[in-house]
Amino acid sequence: MTADDRPRPPVEHDDRVDGRDETRNERADRNWEELLQELRVMQTGTQILTGFLLAVAFTPRFEDMDVVQRDLYVVLVGLAAVATILALAPVGIHRALFGRRRKPELVRVAARIVKIDLVAIAALTVGVTTLIIDFTVDRAAGLIALVSSLVGILLLWMLLPLLVRRETGAGRRDGED
Repeated sequence: MTADDRPRPPVEHDDRVDGRDETRNERADRNWEELLQELRVMQTGTQILTGFLLAVAFTPRFEDMDVVQRDLYVVLVGLAAVATILALAPVGIHRALFGRRRKPELVRVAARIVKIDLVAIAALTVGVTTLIIDFTVDRAAGLIALVSSLVGILLLWMLLPLLVRRETGAGRRDGED
């Protein structure tokens, strides 16, 4: 069988179409680096929100929170812990697989974890915004902040990428661009 007789990958998975000339491992290395950059941004935001939440409990006004606000606060602290754990999971998996030539699988799993972490961070961001507005203004303003934050995230994190994907054609999935 000659090179011309071999079945070709679908056009959207053909490196010649996207202008890249990479092996599977080179693509995995590049995608891993891109995932790490995303994780760095996510981790910074999560650390800021977590630090804020932890500091709140030690302020004199913490006692002024009502039951709903305190319950939301506890949920948000738990969510911050989940977001932190998820953000660190790809690094832990990388350590466990280091030197075993499993980078493509690592990238696929890490990309899925990053997507789950984005959901946790979205919920954390919406919740912190809601808690702050609820506490400093009133419950109605807090609910408006909740809905506004949700709409903003849905538009920017879900609808906009969907529109870009549709405009540019179907892209690759699971850690590949």
